[in-house]
Amino acid sequence: MAKVALDELLLEAERAHGHLCAGQVLGVRMAMLGLRLIDLPDPRSDRDARKRLVTFVEIDRCATDAIAVVTACRLGKRALKFRDWGKMAATFVDLGAGAALRPPQPDFSGSRAVRIAALESSKTRAADLYPQLHKNEAQMRAYRELPDDELFSTQWVRVPLAASEMPGFKAGRVSCAKCGEGISFAREIVTADGHILCQPCADAAMQYWHAVD
Repeated sequence: MAKVALDELLLEAERAHGHLCAGQVLGVRMAMLGLRLIDLPDPRSDRDARKRLVTFVEIDRCATDAIAVVTACRLGKRALKFRDWGKMAATFVDLGAGAALRPPQPDFSGSRAVRIAALESSKTRAADLYPQLHKNEAQMRAYRELPDDELFSTQWVRVPLAASEMPGFKAGRVSCAKCGEGISFAREIVTADGHILCQPCADAAMQYWHAVD
C-alpha cells in the first residue's frame, strides 16, 4: 500500500463509524499493515487493487468498520467476509492480478494472504505508557505510536475460496419449497429426497427471528 497518512485514514474511519475510539485506531493500523505486507496499492483509489482484495474480519466491533474504510472492502460487494469469532483479527487476501475478473476455479487460493491479530499485551503497553490517562485515551494514543510488532502478530496463510465465495460469483435463483422465499448465491440446502430449502427452514436453530402472532 502506498504511504497514506494515518491521520487521514483515522478521519475517514471516524466519519464512517460516527466516533473515534481505540478500536478504530487499532483497525486502521491493522489494515494498513495488512495491505503493506501483501504489497497492494491503496484500494480506495486504485480500482485494480480493490478488485484483487478480499478481507476476512473476525469481530463485529469498531475495528471492523475501520478495516472496511481502509480496504474499501464491503459486505455488499462480497469482498468483506465476516466470521463471528470475537477475535480482534483480520486476514487480507490478494486474489492476484486479474483473478477477480476471470471465472473462478472450484477452490481458488489467494496468491498472498496474511492474518493479523492484535496482541493482548498491547493493552498493557498502553497502560504502561500513559498511566495518567483513562483506558480508552491511553489506548488511542499508544495505538497511534507503538510499532507494528508491539501491536500485532502476523502469519502468512493460505485461504481457499470456493467459487461461491468469490466477489464476482453469480448463480441462479431458486425458491424454498417450505417458505417460498427466494435464495441466491447457491445458499440453498438440498434434502435427501431432493427438496430445496433455505437454511433456516432446513435447520430451525439457524433462524434468528420468531414470528409474532
